[in-house]
Amino acid sequence: MARFASAKNAYGISDRSGFRYKRERMKKEWTGALVGWDEWEPKQPQLYPYPKVDDPQAILNPRPDRNEPMVVSVGVPTPEINPFVPLINVGQVGVVTVVTT
Repeated sequence: MARFASAKNAYGISDRSGFRYKRERMKKEWTGALVGWDEWEPKQPQLYPYPKVDDPQAILNPRPDRNEPMVVSVGVPTPEINPFVPLINVGQVGVVTVVTT
């Protein structure tokens, strides 16, 4: 059976600097490197993945467009600028019906 040295007598070599530290004071980083207690750095928050954010774009229970004729009136009188001046030749000319498919 393999025996390991007890913590009070064990030493380790830092993967970052090569210095010798007591094994009980060494820490393992998120990269897997075993470093001294004064060299240890936590994982930076920028390295964590972004949280998944749903951005729904569809409309709930959509309805198709209705095909109705579009009525456009032509020759609607313009608003009066001076109420004392009578408007001449102003009236409704006709109605235009536009059907879209």
